[in-house]
Amino acid sequence: MSATSTALSHRDFRRYLASVFLGILAIQIQSVAVSWQIYSIAHSPMALGYVGLSQFVPMMACTLPAGHLADTFDRRLILAASYLAEAVAAALFVILALTAPAVAWPFYIVLAIFGAARAFAGPAAQSFVPMLVPAEQFPQAVAFSSSTFSVAVIAGPAIGGAIYILGPAVAYAVCLMLFVSIAIITMGIQSRSAGYRSETELTVLERLTAGIAYVWSRPLILGSFSLDLFAVLLGGATALLPIYARDILHVGPLGLGLLRSAPALGAAMLGFALGKMALQRKVGLWMFACVAIYGLATIVFGISRNFALSMAALFVLGASDMVSVYVRTTLTQLATPDAMRGRVSAINRLFVGASNELGEFESGLTATLFGTVPSVILGGVGTLVIVAIWAWLFPSLREVDRLSDVTP
Repeated sequence: MSATSTALSHRDFRRYLASVFLGILAIQIQSVAVSWQIYSIAHSPMALGYVGLSQFVPMMACTLPAGHLADTFDRRLILAASYLAEAVAAALFVILALTAPAVAWPFYIVLAIFGAARAFAGPAAQSFVPMLVPAEQFPQAVAFSSSTFSVAVIAGPAIGGAIYILGPAVAYAVCLMLFVSIAIITMGIQSRSAGYRSETELTVLERLTAGIAYVWSRPLILGSFSLDLFAVLLGGATALLPIYARDILHVGPLGLGLLRSAPALGAAMLGFALGKMALQRKVGLWMFACVAIYGLATIVFGISRNFALSMAALFVLGASDMVSVYVRTTLTQLATPDAMRGRVSAINRLFVGASNELGEFESGLTATLFGTVPSVILGGVGTLVIVAIWAWLFPSLREVDRLSDVTP
């Protein structure tokens, strides 16, 4: 292998990045369309909260089987099948858009199907990356993957907002075509995962819960997972962006797309920087500091009434979150043996789902109880409190110096 080769020199990894980009692009376009439609029907923050809850419940139910499946069967095939299931959900959204229901509950049913499909895709995708590049290039691959994710999150909402002007059915049809394309691209990846030993000495329940036991026994992994969970759960304001776009900042669906893109723009720029120049020292401290910045940016966004300031706050929020994602993802994969990566990645996906999808429900609930602006500000303050508590509870995570020192 050339000394100057990078993770991008591997064809299968490039195909994987293409699938990541198109997949997140489709999810973001769909998210803009769904949230705008539901808020237009219900005019309620709680209705937006149910968008996250309807995806999180099936995701939680499917997490352990999905992780076990990723450690048992070809992860490439699991990914392709999951993308086709997401295409089915997009097709159902097309039907809903054409029939124009006057109630929101049919959307929640389709979102539950979509959440279940994502539950199976998540562990397979996360545990697939170490097979596509050499071990020494894995941190770089994480940075490029995260940056690609962020670029898609930048482009997706803006494109979604623009496409929505043509009608929600058009937006969902675009998503349908993208999900089918991703399944085809995934099948073209030649790297395949082999099933590991059957672990016949373990019961079915023990095999399913092995990921939980492993995470619980590793303070580094448990601390990084739970820090992200509670910080984003409390500090997440993205579920309420339709309210900010429509009722506070008055910028419409196109403005909503730009607001949703701002965090990803910050994440992408920092992610590309990490791909070129990875964090070398004191990565634990960097992680805690950036989660604190995430909380501060959330507070600024909550109190802002100026579109430019709101965009800037969301930009900083996304950039700071990228450091947490980079450290957590790299640390988790390096600290986990390959035979366990599917199940540990499933636990990670559950934590991420809890912080994102369940966080949307929490945001909708607190906005209903306290008002939109107070709920966002309280969430940012809560994130700062979590950082202080977790820095005390998990000193080993705070004291991580080099990621290269982390081993299973």
